[in-house]
Amino acid sequence: MNKKKQKNFVNQGKALALSQAPEITLTEAKALLASGDTRTALALLQLGRLQHPEHAGIALLFADALHAAGRLKDAVAAYAAGLKLDEISADGWFGAGCAQLALKSYGAAATALARAATLAPQSGAVQYNLAKAQFELGRVEDSIKGFQRAAQLDPTLAQMARASIACIIPGSSQADHVAVLRARREWAAQEARGLAPRARAAAPALGRKLRIGYLSAFFGARNWMKPVFALINRHDRDRFEIHMFSDADPPSAASGYRDHDADYVHDLRGVSNDRAAQIIGDIGIDVLVDLNGYSYQSRLPLLMLRPARRIVGWFNMFATTGVAAFDWLIGDNAVIGKDEEKYYCERIHRLPGSYLAFEILYSVPEVAPPPCVAAGGAITFGCFGSQYKLTDAVLVAWARIMHAVPRARLLLKNGMLDDQSTREDLLGRLAALGIDAARIELQGRSEHYEFLEAYRQVDIALDTFPYNGGTTTTEALWQGVPVLTFDGDRWASRTSKSLLLAAGLQEWVMQDVHEYVHRAVSLTMDSYIATKLSALRQDMRGLLKRSQVYDADGLCHAMETFCFDIWREQQSQ
Repeated sequence: MNKKKQKNFVNQGKALALSQAPEITLTEAKALLASGDTRTALALLQLGRLQHPEHAGIALLFADALHAAGRLKDAVAAYAAGLKLDEISADGWFGAGCAQLALKSYGAAATALARAATLAPQSGAVQYNLAKAQFELGRVEDSIKGFQRAAQLDPTLAQMARASIACIIPGSSQADHVAVLRARREWAAQEARGLAPRARAAAPALGRKLRIGYLSAFFGARNWMKPVFALINRHDRDRFEIHMFSDADPPSAASGYRDHDADYVHDLRGVSNDRAAQIIGDIGIDVLVDLNGYSYQSRLPLLMLRPARRIVGWFNMFATTGVAAFDWLIGDNAVIGKDEEKYYCERIHRLPGSYLAFEILYSVPEVAPPPCVAAGGAITFGCFGSQYKLTDAVLVAWARIMHAVPRARLLLKNGMLDDQSTREDLLGRLAALGIDAARIELQGRSEHYEFLEAYRQVDIALDTFPYNGGTTTTEALWQGVPVLTFDGDRWASRTSKSLLLAAGLQEWVMQDVHEYVHRAVSLTMDSYIATKLSALRQDMRGLLKRSQVYDADGLCHAMETFCFDIWREQQSQ
């Protein structure tokens, strides 16, 4: 529609809106929205609101139109106005919740969508979106139940719900190894339907360089790829040809990569899985190392196409992938027990020390004294882990600590806490456990250097479970802050154990959650705690550099040996 016709239509709409019944306005606006003409629909609905200010249907459709136009904040305000006119509109609460979800206002989204679920208990879409909000808040068990209900109620959402469950299930305290394997296999089996894997290429003759490919959507994330670049930077280019397949910003000096003229970086942004498989296959990659796991789930079907001779998962796995195309997963003795291998569809290879040996390759703040020195020995516990890791079980354990130590404070920091409704939700959960908000400090997103500087406000970091910290643990340690954790029942809840043992900090790894709570409390009772923490912080970086957790040369040697071994294994088959 050209501008002149559109203007005439709006003028006609103005005249109509002043005289026509609200049902006619609704019908015409819905037709315009269905045709994609959101702008004209908004103009018509705005005039309709002036003519019929008490009509809930027009008010809520106006909110829907703002939502469709991407004007999310305006839509939220319009939904609120419409819901004052009709408090029992399931569609209105659903629209409001979805708009809040898009704004990452997860507390508000969960509240609105829970109301919609009460009013429309048979709606799979409501359950699905409520489950998404609950996960982001750390309500993982509720989230999984919600995705399960969504799949039952709406078959069209079933595979999306299975995908979400497969992604988040290692973080469920109620899911054991069997449940994790089953959920991931079910999703992978459905996803693999109709895919035609490439025939496994014949093993190349020995004598040429081994071609290793690394697949990641996070090469540009400087605060996340420390173990990856510790390895890639050290590869022997006389024996290995290195390819990096990137779905986002490419590797750079800022993210820790040391440029090598012989390396190849392939930009896969916007490239289909079929085309990506062809690219990787045509290059003739011998060992393709997936660094994504379920953090970039849309690329797992690429691996189902078997684009390389050997497919290996490393760095960002934390459980079985459930994807039969994976030949190996790489862990270590701390994270995967021998008796647990039956719960993996992949073969397991264990590296010496920690499978996440790292080095720091960018500017970081100096280590600061522990804040308890200036606070008369009062301890500040802290956690800078992602909001979704703050599960109900974690908060219960922290509440036990805080009740036992009335002088202690708790500092929580993550990007999701920029949102007021998410902060209110978290404080409400802690209040329900009897923890006064005055003892809690919540901080949101910071630039990475400032993020690391915030560790000067923390005496002891408390790990999350069943999803431990990984990057969070390494960064806390590098800033001199010890991390208290315990030996969990799965890979995801042993990541910090792996790092701490390899760092020589085994006294910070407890046997179970009860010892974790007891140790946190007992540390605050130690009259020499300020002196001990000061000494530990002063030597922490030296300790790390002398340990296996910082042995990037050892990591590289072990990985290169493994890659050659599985290459030679193929020669004999």
